[in-house]
Amino acid sequence: MTTNLADYPLLAQINLPKDLRNFPHEQLPRISNELRNYLLNSVSKSSGHFASGLGTIELTVALHYVYNTPFDHLIWDVGHQAYPHKILTGRRDRLHTIRQKGGLHPFPWREESEYDVLSVGHSSTSISAALGLAVAAEKEELNRKTVAVIGDGAMTAGMAFEALNHAGDIGKDMLVILNDNEMSISENVGALNNHLAKMLSGSIYTGIREGSKRILNNLPPIKELASRAEEHLKGMVVPSTFFEELGFNYIGPIDGHDVNGLVDTITNMRNLKGPQLLHIATKKGKGYQAAEQDPIKYHAVPKFNPSETSLPQSQPSLPSYSQVFGDWLCKTAAVDTKLVAITPAMREGSGMVEFSQRFPDQYYDVAIAEQHAVTYAAGLAIGGQKPVVAIYSSFLQRGYDQLIHDVAIQNLPVLFAIDRAGIVGADGATHQGSFDLSFLRCIPNMVIMAPANERECQLMLNTGYSLGKPAAVRYPRGTGTGEILPDISQMIDVGKGKIEQQGDKIAILSFGTLLVEAKIAASTLNATLVDMRFIKPLDENLISQLSTTHEVIVTVEDNAIAGGAGSGVNEYLLAQGKAVKVLNIGIPDQFIKHGTQTQVHQELGLDSVGMITKINNFIECK
Repeated sequence: MTTNLADYPLLAQINLPKDLRNFPHEQLPRISNELRNYLLNSVSKSSGHFASGLGTIELTVALHYVYNTPFDHLIWDVGHQAYPHKILTGRRDRLHTIRQKGGLHPFPWREESEYDVLSVGHSSTSISAALGLAVAAEKEELNRKTVAVIGDGAMTAGMAFEALNHAGDIGKDMLVILNDNEMSISENVGALNNHLAKMLSGSIYTGIREGSKRILNNLPPIKELASRAEEHLKGMVVPSTFFEELGFNYIGPIDGHDVNGLVDTITNMRNLKGPQLLHIATKKGKGYQAAEQDPIKYHAVPKFNPSETSLPQSQPSLPSYSQVFGDWLCKTAAVDTKLVAITPAMREGSGMVEFSQRFPDQYYDVAIAEQHAVTYAAGLAIGGQKPVVAIYSSFLQRGYDQLIHDVAIQNLPVLFAIDRAGIVGADGATHQGSFDLSFLRCIPNMVIMAPANERECQLMLNTGYSLGKPAAVRYPRGTGTGEILPDISQMIDVGKGKIEQQGDKIAILSFGTLLVEAKIAASTLNATLVDMRFIKPLDENLISQLSTTHEVIVTVEDNAIAGGAGSGVNEYLLAQGKAVKVLNIGIPDQFIKHGTQTQVHQELGLDSVGMITKINNFIECK
């Protein structure tokens, strides 16, 4: 399924960045064009992240052309935009395997290539890591350069500003490139501004500026006047001096699709001392009209035909859990004006599009700021509102301190709708929802629920919303089982499990949507099957009863075994002095690589076949 390299005569000669650097300056636009077409044709055949990479073609070429990678360190934030980087760094012929089991990792990954300096997946880490590398490079004394590329969306996170503040304070040599694809600065991009950027980054201007500062150093009033004059001059033609207030020398914005202009400016900035920030303007989906017009839709794509104007529509026969949540939000907001829903920049993924349109006064997208999202919810709760935080499992990790400190300690009525719990698939280790049950279960005041199907999901949302205390409902990526949804007034008894089928000797306690597979295993083994529903509080009476009437207790969960729901069962049985044998089935103590959910579940033994094998082996060993 590889793309025919005969169609890309220049790109075919570039196996590593050192090959790129052998080409003359004049060939870079053509190389960029070939790289863009290669990305389009490859991803359209394999699926994967798309629009972001199209927007960073010229930047990727320019960076690898100017910097001596991998000796010089190039760090990509998040990594959705790093497919062109992978193509130029020895992985071109394997790009068709990206996000597939055994194939290329979806993001920059240290184990995969020496050109991937930082393993990434979550937003806004690049500047912090780059600063650490810049300090290390200074101590190393080998004149190694450090560059971080961060998007305007990622720049909304507090962590990015913490890093900028520290970098400006200690003044180490590094370059931060702000890749801005918002239209608000488009009028600032043009020949005049590009010329200004080259001038401001060039050696003549830099020499005059630094020399003047030295000359005027002993004349404070004149020095201050000169500094203000320089700031005023730059302020007339650049958007802001904000970054300079943080200690950065700010250049831009310039056209991020002018590869030769980028090379000129970055070459000038490469040897400047201290922290530098280059602001470039790009367009997501650049070069492919459909992606330019709808970069959100084309952020990550299935296989598609580039000659057609729309993506193939695969309509699942059943609603996803995200859709069930979004539907519940709308129905509940229609009868309760105190409901407020909060998302950290995941409106589409969390199923909140319709809600945001129908109830704009009750909807808040706080951008990529998970910590703020949680404490903001705490403030809303104190003020008498009823906040619901819609957040991915792996993103909630970033708001953990706030969940404990600002919500749980104060026992505030905040409902956490935790999407993408358990194995998520193609995005790999950084996005698997492996740990939420473990890190939530130890927090006092929390009620934690895991539905087996979409009906239970809505019942739990109803219940958690009405409790008047911290509550969490965790559900997976994917569709439900076709259950009829209940009325929003229906609830379930807190801390009560449900026996699904009665068996003999073995009792399988299932937490969450693995119940479908557990039911097959239970039928095969003539085991009792229980839909536990609650991780906290556990149905201790039911567990005690089952431990008396069965020889083996098996817990099943799509979460890390360490500290998870099964651990809670173990703790209770030990505390009660129960002698029953217990087997915990879940995610092992390792980071789980990418693959489809089905593939990963099979590999980990979380399907019915794996459960049966694990249970039989356990019984034989005992």
